[in-house]
Formats: sequence, structure tokens, C-alpha cells
Amino acid sequence: MVAGHGTNNQLLERVAEIYNRLDLQTRRYSDLAGQCSACGNCCDFAQFDHRLFVTTPELMYLAANLAAENIKAMPTSRCPYNIDGKCSIYEYRFAGCRIFCCKASPDFQSRLTESVLKKFKSLCTKFRIPYRYTDLPTALSSFVSG
Repeated sequence: MVAGHGTNNQLLERVAEIYNRLDLQTRRYSDLAGQCSACGNCCDFAQFDHRLFVTTPELMYLAANLAAENIKAMPTSRCPYNIDGKCSIYEYRFAGCRIFCCKASPDFQSRLTESVLKKFKSLCTKFRIPYRYTDLPTALSSFVSG
């Protein structure tokens, strides 16, 4: 998914800014965003019946912050970063993880997702990297396999 692309610090700063704004919006509109109980159920995508998609800049951000060799494949339907029911990459979690809450307004989540995806597409254009919007298992497997 991102093989062959060097990590640009300016790109990483922009991804962090997008995440910070996203976190501010979900706090500001907490009545629509829902209150997460940190149960970890949504991290088992098959059991919860949903899919998480990530973009190229998000995967690059994760790899830069964890070190590429710490990116894990996803052999089961459970996110490999959910350890003992807790997110082990919470600080670097993807936009979809920041937006999705099982108690939130689906319309709010949809609008926020579309807004964030436009920002990530814009980053890809600016930094001349391919834009991909890929389900998490495929994205992680592609990254790990090179």
C-alpha cells in the first residue's frame, strides 16, 4: 500500500492535525458522536459486523510512529492492536476508529468520514502519493508483505 514511499515529516504533521481536529469535533459534538465505553467489541470486525477502512497517509503515519517493523498483519477479524480488550495504538489510531462509536449518530459519522476522506485525498495529491482507501486487513497485510 505504501511501499517505496519515504515518510515526509510535513505529511505526518498534517495527518496529526487531521486527527487532532477530528478528536476536537467528536468531543465538541459528543451528543452526536456518542460516548465510547472502551469495550473493544468494535475491534472484532466480523463479530461486530463492520469493516474499518484506512487511507495511505494513515498507514504511513502509523508506520512512522510505531516503526515499520512493528506493523502487524491481521490474520483474524480482530484488530491486531487490540490487546486484552484495549487499543495498544490508541494515540495513533485511524480516523475510522476515532469516528466510529456504536452509540453515535450514523449521519454524523458519515458526514465526518466524508469530510476527513477529502482531507486525506488532498494530502495524497499535495505529497504525490497514491490515494488508497482499503479495508484494514488488506492494508496491513500489504504493508507487512512489502
